[in-house]
Amino acid sequence: MTREQYILATQQNSLPRTEHPQFYPVGIYGWRKRCLYFFVLVLLVTMIVNLAMTIWILKVMNFTVDGMGNLRVTKKGIRLEGISEFLLPLYVKEIHSRKDSPLVLQSDRNVTVNARNHMGQLTGQLTVGTEGAVFGHSVETPHIRAEPSQDLKLESPTRSLVMEAPRGVQVNAAAGDLKATCRKELHLQSTEGEIFLNADTIRLGNLPVGSFSSSSSSSSSSSSSSSSSSPSSSAPRQTIYELCVCPSGKLYLSPAGAGSTCQSSSNICLWS
Repeated sequence: MTREQYILATQQNSLPRTEHPQFYPVGIYGWRKRCLYFFVLVLLVTMIVNLAMTIWILKVMNFTVDGMGNLRVTKKGIRLEGISEFLLPLYVKEIHSRKDSPLVLQSDRNVTVNARNHMGQLTGQLTVGTEGAVFGHSVETPHIRAEPSQDLKLESPTRSLVMEAPRGVQVNAAAGDLKATCRKELHLQSTEGEIFLNADTIRLGNLPVGSFSSSSSSSSSSSSSSSSSSPSSSAPRQTIYELCVCPSGKLYLSPAGAGSTCQSSSNICLWS
């Protein structure tokens, strides 16, 4: 082999061989790819709808940094403005309205306000229904009044009605009558002062009347306050009476005479 043939053979062996590389595909194809795209699309639509609903709820409920709707959280507590409806019991420490507006509690039936101690026992109750306000226990208030052109009635159907105050109780009816009735006894008591009745006319109705006879000192009781119990047919009608008081405090009438006739009619005090 000549030198030229050797060099030519060596150069041919040193030349790089060009071969075609093989590529292997990596990924998801076919129905798997379509399912993945569909799942991503559904997830995107769900997120958009969820975001839209959240924004709508925030707008409708009026959410702010201070609260939601008519409810505002302040440093002094919770402030509720406008009309609100409670479906479950509401437990609060204090409820008051603004200075320039009233506080209105409204219900389809009765409105009941309960006060309980730390043991959970009922200490006071207020029930407002169609007949008025019903208090389960004692009530402390500086002023009780009715609506304009309406009557004010304080009533205790089964118990006693007691009104007391350290500096006095004032009952005033500026444009109407004042009426106090009871089934048994009505007590007006003043421990250190006096009971002062100031009126143009003071009437004491249904007082018992004692009969007085100048011939004898006997007397009897009668339930009529306009005439004596057993007048004679020829005697003039008795129209003037004397107001007498028994030692027990009972008042009765005695026919007036030239002098006091209370002693002659005092037998009525034996029945008191």
